[in-house]
Amino acid sequence: MFNTRKTVFTKEFITADEMGQACDQITRVAAMAVIRNLFAGVHQDDLSPLFDVGSQLGESLTQELVSMLAVPAVCYGKAALVGSLGAMEHGAALLHPALGKPVRAAVGGGKSLMPSNHKVGPLGGSVDLPLGHKDEAWSFDHIDTMTLGVPDAPRADEIVLCIGLSDGTRVHPRVGTGPGPT
Repeated sequence: MFNTRKTVFTKEFITADEMGQACDQITRVAAMAVIRNLFAGVHQDDLSPLFDVGSQLGESLTQELVSMLAVPAVCYGKAALVGSLGAMEHGAALLHPALGKPVRAAVGGGKSLMPSNHKVGPLGGSVDLPLGHKDEAWSFDHIDTMTLGVPDAPRADEIVLCIGLSDGTRVHPRVGTGPGPT
């Protein structure tokens, strides 16, 4: 039903902050699947075929990401960069209704909503994938961002679907945990 042109994985080992201050190693991993946008160039009210694509990619990509970490993931997030013939809603359809369940199953939990971002962008563009604690939504120290992109994507009729995991907080977090919703 959908066509994946390529999949790109990235793995970061962070050992110091922006000022050069050493920290315990933090590992962040991300998967970027470049897929054909089923609805590029056309208006379609029923976007449910993208729900299934999100679920399938959520399962396969997250299994690979989990294997890339030496310890269990504590943070997760998702993002989509939609090519210029698509609509931001196409990225939302990939991310929101069905992608989270297989990701939660693969990481062993997930009480918190997966932070997300989606936008329409140019060839070679980037998207900021937000990360947050998988079980503690109000852990501000775990809120982080990975900026991701694929140099030859998204083409006008493509979407770059991104999933990210991390085994720790930001570097030298000093914000703490919030009081929860008020």
